[in-house]
Amino acid sequence: MANNERNLSGMNLYGAVDLESLKHKVDAKEGEGGGAPKAGKYVIDVTMANFEAVVRTSATFPVLLLVWLTDDDRCFPMAKRLGDMVNGMEGKMQLARVDAKESPEIVQALRVQGAPALFAILNGQPMPIVQGVPGDSELEQIEQQVVPKLLQVAQQAGITGTAPMTGDGDDASDDDGKPTEEPIPEEHRVAHELAQQGDYSGAAEEYAKVVERNPQDARAARERAKCLLLARNGSSDVRTVRAAAAKNPDDVDAQLDVADVDMIGGQISDAFDRLLDFFATHPKDRDAVRTRLLEYFAIPDATDSRVAAARRRLATLMY
Repeated sequence: MANNERNLSGMNLYGAVDLESLKHKVDAKEGEGGGAPKAGKYVIDVTMANFEAVVRTSATFPVLLLVWLTDDDRCFPMAKRLGDMVNGMEGKMQLARVDAKESPEIVQALRVQGAPALFAILNGQPMPIVQGVPGDSELEQIEQQVVPKLLQVAQQAGITGTAPMTGDGDDASDDDGKPTEEPIPEEHRVAHELAQQGDYSGAAEEYAKVVERNPQDARAARERAKCLLLARNGSSDVRTVRAAAAKNPDDVDAQLDVADVDMIGGQISDAFDRLLDFFATHPKDRDAVRTRLLEYFAIPDATDSRVAAARRRLATLMY
């Protein structure tokens, strides 16, 4: 990927869109009848602005990368089926979509000869899966054979984190067709967009401003904590972090890093227990550990029994 990225400037999309696509061009906007399926939940749209961030996060969780055309109706069934599949996996994988016309540099970097094209990205390395419009049998093979194999390879490589959820998907609705999740509050808009672009540090700063204005905004506090987590260790090599923690059991930074990795991977109890054990035996580092634990407590649901148990133990250790 790095070698390709050095050659991104001055490229065009010649050869990446065939004339046949003109017959299938539609004008409907995303989500409208006959239009392209919307992004949401674990499906994001990618441009050159956030492509690097997506590549980096593939060291934390697997990414499917779909190069498509948002105005070509031949791409829609594939995009819809992949989106439904990934959203049903609840964060085990992310689907990142690139509009070939809008991001020709990415098309050139991937050496795509036509859209649609599907890649897997693991630890920054793109792997082609299919190019062209797949039939139902091919899509079924991708869903039932290719994706499970990718998850297996990712797990063996220590890529076991959970992708962040970015918003509602097409199917996130009740019986009346209305969204079941609250829309993004206007005061969260800037932070939310930065997070979608992969600028987790910037998003955390913006969420912090929201919390400062309204300390009761639990949603902003939760999203800030998640962004801080991803900014610190979202692209860290899991095996390196774990090896450092094992080698340096008394180093607070090493233990905080491995706890981050546990949280990103959904191993919440492990993260809590690790830091609480460290808190109990390393008095001089208690402030740093307590601060990180309080940050973690904002991430799960407030009624999560693991949070309640960790809070009780922290209070006991402190007093």
